[in-house]
Amino acid sequence: MRILHTMLRVGDLDKSLAFYTEVLGMRLLRRNDYPEGKFTLAFVGYQDEADGTVIELTHNWGVEGYEIGTGYGHIALAVDDAHAACAEIKSRGGKVTREAGPMKGGSTVIAFVEDPDGYKIELIERK
Repeated sequence: MRILHTMLRVGDLDKSLAFYTEVLGMRLLRRNDYPEGKFTLAFVGYQDEADGTVIELTHNWGVEGYEIGTGYGHIALAVDDAHAACAEIKSRGGKVTREAGPMKGGSTVIAFVEDPDGYKIELIERK
């Protein structure tokens, strides 16, 4: 078994696709409209779906936003340099909510960014 994808409901699919592709550098792998169900699914990732885990962005037509709730945590991405990744994300219009630095009580360098819907993405610096 392996993890295939994580699904996030998004209010503005175009904004979300721009964030994940232009700000975080993922690729749009596929996108399908389902008129009878009134929703669109878009899959983004760094690798093809056959080779790695991806994110499914679900846009329910007519819904402009969601409450994230208290159960959701974050998606984690590995980066070579968290400081450089934060600078690049900011230069592309992304929102950094925690600058790169050691995690509380540890030495691993992490940072957090936020997508247009408020979902948190953790950047973890590879050692």
